[in-house]
Formats: sequence, C-alpha cells, structure tokens
Amino acid sequence: QVQLVESGGGLVQAGDSLRLSCRASGRTSAMGWFRQAPGKEREFVAAISWSGSSTYYADSVKGRYTISRDFVKNTMYLEMTSLKPEDTAVYYCAARAHFAATIEVHEYDFWGLGTQVTVSS
Repeated sequence: QVQLVESGGGLVQAGDSLRLSCRASGRTSAMGWFRQAPGKEREFVAAISWSGSSTYYADSVKGRYTISRDFVKNTMYLEMTSLKPEDTAVYYCAARAHFAATIEVHEYDFWGLGTQVTVSS
C-alpha cells in the first residue's frame, strides 16, 4: 500500500511562488498533481512518468508550474510561480501502479489528503 503526504501549501499573493511536496511511502510509478476548487470537479494539473523523463501539464499552468521527483527521497514536487487567484484550490498528490503518466483522474490508484493553496489578489 502506498501512502502519500502533501505539504507546502499556504496563503500567498498573486505573483508569488510556492513549492508543494509529496512524500511517498512505498513503491510508486507514475505520479501526478491534481487540484479541486470549491464547487468544482477535481482537475489535472501536472504528471510525471516513473523515470521522470516525461512530464505533462494542464494548459492553465504550462510555463508557470514545474513537476519533478527525487528518487532518493521518494518525493515529488510542484514548483508554482506567477500564481493567480484562480490557482486557489486544494492540491492533491496521486500515484499509479504504471510507468506511464496520465492526465485522467480515475487512472490513479493512490491519493494524498491534499494541501490548501490560496492566492489573494
């Protein structure tokens, strides 16, 4: 069983940066970040393959967010820059038992509890 714990969320101003971390216990393959704003469905943000060689981003964050992973620490990161109020959401870390990354919510097997990111204007 894989357990995922997110950290790094907080309250920031528009234009600021934040780095989210997702520490995994257990063996993981492809991983991803998703977010959910109040009253909205959970949406894809970014994903990274098992090797780290392939990454994918939602159009809304492309050029502003960077996903990465540290195999030694068994941790995935999400560097967020130029944050906007519309980035406000609970951010979730996810992992799946396959090497290839995917943008589909239902294809992830394990989820963290989420970390709140709030961007004020």
